[in-house]
Amino acid sequence: KAKVGSISRTRNSATSFFILSLTLLCVVQQAAGEDHAALALRQGKKHGVIVSLGDVAQGELFLTGFNGRADARQCQLIHHIDIIKNIEGIESSSPIIEEQAFAVYNAKQIPVNIKGVTHDYDSISEIPQIIIDGMFLLDDGEHSYATLSVGAAISLQASPHYATPLELYTPKRHGRVNVANPMASVRLAQLVIGGVYQVNQHEYDSNTIIIPIEVARQLLDYTSQATAIEINVADGYNAADIAHKLSNILSGKFDVKNRIEQQEESFRMIEIEKWITFLMLAFILVIASFNIISTLSLLIIEKQDNIATMRAMGASNSMITQVFTLEGWLISVSGGIIGLILGIILTLTQQWGKIIKLGGDPSAMFIDAYPVRLDAIDLAVVFAVVLAIGFFTSQVTAWGMRRRH
Repeated sequence: KAKVGSISRTRNSATSFFILSLTLLCVVQQAAGEDHAALALRQGKKHGVIVSLGDVAQGELFLTGFNGRADARQCQLIHHIDIIKNIEGIESSSPIIEEQAFAVYNAKQIPVNIKGVTHDYDSISEIPQIIIDGMFLLDDGEHSYATLSVGAAISLQASPHYATPLELYTPKRHGRVNVANPMASVRLAQLVIGGVYQVNQHEYDSNTIIIPIEVARQLLDYTSQATAIEINVADGYNAADIAHKLSNILSGKFDVKNRIEQQEESFRMIEIEKWITFLMLAFILVIASFNIISTLSLLIIEKQDNIATMRAMGASNSMITQVFTLEGWLISVSGGIIGLILGIILTLTQQWGKIIKLGGDPSAMFIDAYPVRLDAIDLAVVFAVVLAIGFFTSQVTAWGMRRRH
């Protein structure tokens, strides 16, 4: 009975390690999948994750001055547009103007981020494909149009129609503020709301309004300046190489950002979420290791007669300690390896077979399957944690063995 009980406890300890190792690996690979999905989305990959959230709202590379405003250096930026277009590997480029403004629609007023774009901006982004109301239009020869993000549209309670114009206000860049007539110190542009878009990302959907670049220049008292140039890289070319080439050609006078650098905060949050989840499950794994310690302690008590026999045969205390230390290693490592193998199988099954689907209408989603990715580094980290915990349990067992004998 004692033998059956010890075998049962050992099996239960290995099983608990197996389950937790499996869970730890799957969660880390799921987090890696989210990270990979976000990375693939922003890098414009067409395989694995079909459409890019970043693609629909901005260019793959973002060329701007180091302060992001249309200063003297930005005045020079627009003169480099022809040079940029002729660089091998650049598919399209377009100057933009981004600045803060104040929007008024009926009785609603909110601060917004205006984005002035050229008429060929649809070659840079895929804004027309994510319009949820109305259409993407900049002007029709008679009126200038604004395309609102879904957040701005909700805040202003606005929808596409001609009845009420959208008013945008910006302070004049030159001259003093007239206290007697404050409205003389601001510039006003009236636009027709042409459409509403939704990207399903907060930074794009919160308060952005896309307007013609000519209207943006009028509001900000610019002539030909641009605050940035958005660039798309042609298929078959590496965005990092093109960014490096741009920096060299422009002598480092401008800041060239790729998708990751443009969405640095989002990627940082994904990484934090991934490793916090990993640490939480690793802590649970440490707690579970006490199950192995208790199992080995009971095993030492049950095997007193066997230990005495081994001593009579000449076995030293260190040799007997090594027996139980090795058993602690075997329990944790065997459970961990089995969990890792099954975790790899489950991860690859979901990665290739896309068995677990996300809820909602697939036609309205950019990805329809739960994103996972098997990463060798994450696999090594999980296995290292299992080995470290196995070493900890074996050392605690050895310490208890030395105290007892």
